[in-house]
Amino acid sequence: MQTALLRAIERIDDLIEEETTALRAHRALDFVAFIRRKSQGLLELTQAARAVNGYDVEPVITDRLQDLKQQLERNRAVLQLHLEAVREVAELLAKAARDAESDGTYSIPGHWRDSA
Repeated sequence: MQTALLRAIERIDDLIEEETTALRAHRALDFVAFIRRKSQGLLELTQAARAVNGYDVEPVITDRLQDLKQQLERNRAVLQLHLEAVREVAELLAKAARDAESDGTYSIPGHWRDSA
């Protein structure tokens, strides 16, 4: 039972490392596939954890869970950076689209806008 839990932890850790490495290297990712794989890994981990519930687990498992927690935190930080970058690019594109569509006829003059 504990072997299955350890394998599930290791598979999720490898998957998270793969995603984090790809993001740091600015490689294109299939986020839908990663989400699917992470969901499957979480299901597997949950099932394996339920199987050992109530039993004493080996220290190697608690150590690997701590490592996974740190790996997830690094992944979260990298994902957050990418999300912020996407948000900034989206804002720039939206502004450019608004500026391109407007000929200035109905816009507030800059000197009035700045004083408001």
